[in-house]
Order: sequence, then C-alpha cells, then structure tokens
Amino acid sequence: MRALLVTNPKATATTPRVRDVIIGALSARAQVEVAHTDHRGHAIELGTRAATHGYDLVIALGGDGTVNEIVNGLLADGPRDGLPALAALPGGSANVFCRTLGLSNDLVDATGQLLEALASGSGRTIGLGRLEGRWFVFTAGVGFDAAVVHGVELRRGNGRKASPFMYAGTAIRDFYVGEHRHRTRMQVALPGRPPVEDAFLAIVTNTTPWTYYKDTAVQLTPEASYETGLDLFALRKVGAASVARLLWQVTRKKPHPHGRKVTIEHDLQELVISSPDPLPVQVDGDFAGELDRVRIQSVPHALRVIC
Repeated sequence: MRALLVTNPKATATTPRVRDVIIGALSARAQVEVAHTDHRGHAIELGTRAATHGYDLVIALGGDGTVNEIVNGLLADGPRDGLPALAALPGGSANVFCRTLGLSNDLVDATGQLLEALASGSGRTIGLGRLEGRWFVFTAGVGFDAAVVHGVELRRGNGRKASPFMYAGTAIRDFYVGEHRHRTRMQVALPGRPPVEDAFLAIVTNTTPWTYYKDTAVQLTPEASYETGLDLFALRKVGAASVARLLWQVTRKKPHPHGRKVTIEHDLQELVISSPDPLPVQVDGDFAGELDRVRIQSVPHALRVIC
C-alpha cells in the first residue's frame, strides 16, 4: 500500500518526536511518504497530487483544518472511483472528525486503532457536505459561530494556541459585544418546508457531535449521520438565560435541544442561507470569508475512510 502522510508541524497536539514515532509505526504497515505543510492551502495541493499520482491512502496528522484541506484536494474533480482512501490521526485541539469516526483522542491509541484497521481492511464510505464548491466533512456555519471562529483565528495570529477556553471566551465576548449577533438577520430556505426567518446563527452538520468542549460532546443535531443528508440547527436571537439552557440541553448524555427560537431539521439534501448583508462563513472550524448567499448541498457516498 502506498500512503501519503500529511502532517501539520504547527498542529496543537504534536511534537517532532511524536511524529517520528507515528511515522515509524505506519511505515511497518505501508510504504509511507511524508509531506509537511508549510502554508495555508498546502494540504489541498497535496490532496490533489495524491488523487492523481497513484496513492492508495492519504493520512492526515493534524487538526480538522488539515483534514478539510486534504478532502478538498482529493475531491477537486468530484467523487469518483480510484481515489485514495482517507485516514486521520488526532493532532489538533478538537479533532472532531477523528472522534466522530470512533478514534481515540489520544494520538498513540488512535495510531494503534488505525494500524488495526489497515490490517483488517476496515473502512466505510461517508457522505459529505458542499458549500459553494467547498467540501466539508462535519460542519459548516453562517453567522455567529463563524464570527467566533474568525475571532479565534485572529487571536491565534498573535501566536496563541487554540484551546477550548479561547473558543469559549471569544463566544462570550462576541455574544455580548460582537457586531454580528446584533446585525445578523438571515433566512434559511428549505426545499418543501417553511423557511427559517430572522436567524442569527445557522449551523449545518454532517454528523454528530458538532464539536467537543474538552471531553464533552456538544450535540446540536443528535440525529445527524454520515449515512443521511445534512442536518440544520438554526437559532433566532435569544438572551443569556436561553443560551445557558441550550448549552445544558446539548451537552447531556441524551441531548435534546429544543426551544421556541430553535429550529432543527434532519436529512436535508440542500438548503440556501441568505442575508441582506455579507455574513461570516466557516467550514470544519476554519473561517471561509463572508457571503450574502450560501448554497449548501449533501453529497452521499463521497469518500472512503479507513477507521
């Protein structure tokens, strides 16, 4: 098996020594070529090369952003037979994709799980989402949550590492003083269903959980699955007490998010989010710019993953 291991040297949870150990372990199972990313978008280029140069497998060793870029490279020309499979190892701060596939959040344990999967040929084909031509593996968001993601990226630009506390602190600050919460008025159009009006946050998921706060799963759309279409969590403007109640609902062992200003839709094939003003957009936890109209589609059976 010919494998390309794509590593992000700036990933939160890895060190050069750990990476060397992981590379040695994987080399016992496959012919491994290692590529280190050195700029934004580099993993897209590497994924595109892997798709056209006869690799059997691409392994992401980094955070969810690295996974997203590799997927966008692999699927630059769309899903098709003969593409390399994808595997991922947890090297970031949240590692949502790895954990939704059932992998440990411990890098050494996850490597052991991947080696066992490679030995047994275990894997599955998953559906993905697509937002205005960009693929996402577990979530896309428009409005408030994307503004939080952008705020965290700006703070990381000052040399700080991402952490659950940074996301939580940014969210609290933006909730009370952020411009997007107060000026956002978006509509979510759903085929065959009434539109959602006056939302300030719209999160589209491809699986559950949406994210993790340390070891706590945050499940906005508990029914979401890689085997179905997309799910929607939309929220109209609420107060702090309602937010606290929602946080309790979505972090329980049996989550049940609901409320007068909450809209949840399951198994959607397509939706369109629009606003009079450009709104921040995020895909898989990476800021993707600002748009005033976003079309999001479900693409079933898009990619084979090893897990």
